[in-house]
Amino acid sequence: MTFGRRFMSTATVGALVVGGLSVTLSAGPANASAANCTNGANGFTSIPYNKSGTVETSKDLGGGRQAELHIAWINGVPHRWARISGATKAGDLVWMDYSTTYGDGWIQCGPFTVQSNGSPNTSAAHKATRAAGEQFRACGRRVDGDSICGPWL
Repeated sequence: MTFGRRFMSTATVGALVVGGLSVTLSAGPANASAANCTNGANGFTSIPYNKSGTVETSKDLGGGRQAELHIAWINGVPHRWARISGATKAGDLVWMDYSTTYGDGWIQCGPFTVQSNGSPNTSAAHKATRAAGEQFRACGRRVDGDSICGPWL
């Protein structure tokens, strides 16, 4: 599968100067949408907002929140997804990056927004096939913080 879109790291911030006009560009969840992975798009499966599995990685987002990469069997097949948990606040975001090129390019699944304080939320899930180049990572952003991603797995 080839992805037509390539996203910058959420830590990357650049400045563009055009004809004396300075515009700051930053990468993050605004570069994508949940439409990239809902309703079966790009091989993703919709799951409940509070679904849990085995936590493979967890990244501290600060403020008592974590972005976690989960794995579990769905309909007899292993799937991975991102989940935000902990002391969440309405407006916090979670998404999962999915790559078939060892993280060189990826589809951003989300962001998905936490609806109420203390509630978790998940991205959609994707089959974990162990194909060459296939990698996943969980990312999140607090309403009062920066975008943070865990390691590629």
